This record gives sequence, C-alpha cells and structure tokens, in this order.
Amino acid sequence: MRESNTGVPRPARTQAPQKLFSVEQANRTLPLVRRILRDVVTQYRLVERIQKRRRKLACQGRLDELKSVEDRGLEAARRLSDLLTELSSIGCEVKDYERGCVDFPAMCDSREIYLCWRLNEERVSHWHERHVGEAGRRALPF
Repeated sequence: MRESNTGVPRPARTQAPQKLFSVEQANRTLPLVRRILRDVVTQYRLVERIQKRRRKLACQGRLDELKSVEDRGLEAARRLSDLLTELSSIGCEVKDYERGCVDFPAMCDSREIYLCWRLNEERVSHWHERHVGEAGRRALPF
C-alpha cells in the first residue's frame, strides 16, 4: 500500500493490463462508482479530521487519548484503502478525494486519454490528456 502526499493510502498498482473504457462503458459503471466514490469522499473527510485531532492531541501531550484516536485513524484509513481498491478493481482511478473525481482510461485516435467524471455530474461528459490532468479537462465532442 502506498501513501499519497497527504498520508492517505492508495492501492498498489498491479501489473495487470489496464482496462480501457468507451464512454458508454464508463457511464454504465456510474451507479456503482457513484456509490463507492460518495463513501470515499466521506471516509477521506473522516481520515482528515482524525489526523487533525491526532496532531492536536500530540501537541498538547494528551497521550491517554492519543492511542484511541490513532486506532480510529488506522481503521478509517483501512476502510478508505478498501474503497479505493474497489474502484481500482472496476478500472477507474480516483484523482480528487475531496470533490470526488475519477478518471477512466480510454483511447482516442490511437492516444491514451482519460474520460473524466465528477461526483456531481450525471454522466461522463469530459476528457483530458493523460499527461495534462484535470486542468486540461474538455467536454466530449459528442
């Protein structure tokens, strides 16, 4: 298990071939992806709150409470990791834990791209180049 720069665990990448999605395939996964991603956002917020509480207790020297908070933090991080693994098994990649943004690997004109979807969107309607990231997000031409 790897950690992001915020300390949130990310599932380790496997050597299995990467699944490529059409827009239709990505849209068909959305009912399940939406449910899991809502849980990811909620769990991420919980992990962040627990980490903040842990830091505060450590600074205050309240070691009696610290162990309990650390245990809750580990359990919350494990749950978040399980959710991320679930999304990874579908074939999509979480790009933003706070806003709920996932990318679906795809091909367009022999180029590898990402179909980009946010939790508040009804369907997959945007894409971006893999090397550009969400900042290069554009509406699908169809």
